[in-house]
Amino acid sequence: MGVISAMRLNSALLITAVQLAAADKIKVLLVDGQNNHRWMETSPVIKKQLEDTGLFEVDVSTSPAKGADMAAFRPGFKSYRVVVSNYNGDPWSAEAKSDFEQFVRNGGGFVSVHAADNSFPEWPAYNEMIALGGWGNRTEKDGPYAKFRDGKLVLDHKPGKGGHHGRRHAYAVTVRDSKHPITRGLPETWMHHVDELYDSLRGPAKGIHLLATAFSAPDTGGTGEHEPMLFTTRFGKGRVFHTTLGHDVEAMKCAGHIVTLQRGTEWAATGKVTQKVPADFPGAEKASLR
Repeated sequence: MGVISAMRLNSALLITAVQLAAADKIKVLLVDGQNNHRWMETSPVIKKQLEDTGLFEVDVSTSPAKGADMAAFRPGFKSYRVVVSNYNGDPWSAEAKSDFEQFVRNGGGFVSVHAADNSFPEWPAYNEMIALGGWGNRTEKDGPYAKFRDGKLVLDHKPGKGGHHGRRHAYAVTVRDSKHPITRGLPETWMHHVDELYDSLRGPAKGIHLLATAFSAPDTGGTGEHEPMLFTTRFGKGRVFHTTLGHDVEAMKCAGHIVTLQRGTEWAATGKVTQKVPADFPGAEKASLR
């Protein structure tokens, strides 16, 4: 074989290897475009944090601006293994809603990040997926509050608005199920970097598998209750990971947020977690930043 032929063969083999490596990655669709948070800053961070694992290939679908015509916004959900939402804005079209419901119901994964659980208060299937949501005029009509009391998740049907947080601060996250693939191997308690601590979320609250909570301290403007921070649900055959963490780029520097997002996304897509807990995962005394 001549030198040129050998070079061509090696080049072809390299291209094939790259193509195979890309084909092995989990395809993720990140949805953004509207949010009461700075999605233009946080979406690139989410994309990078997922792709840094080497497991994911992330595409982004950005909606029209708030108040614009949403009719043409119809992401191709079925081309992906998992959808990650950084969206909180105008309702989607009936067609886009139907596409998304079918995607998750038929086994597609879904990850709701922070204010994505503020979205779509009038969309029953979406609220069933996220189980708990806030703001958007959510009240007792939308379902109960969920609190962690006396060692278990308790549904509280008292009237009141859904969705609140006190001032931003660093806080301890406590793992409530150390056997789930997402939280297996994590410290029982770890410090999360300065962030909003969501409280008083309410919704259908069906099938919540609680993974972690945080205490919403009254001296920070909180409820005095242990509030759900990380949990999973099922919708049809689909797996849903719900994280309330990640208000802004600063909060997203926390290794605890990064790792749980990465592991939660893999679980939503595949039902298992292959990622090891990294050495820089935070402990109970101090947050760990990247």
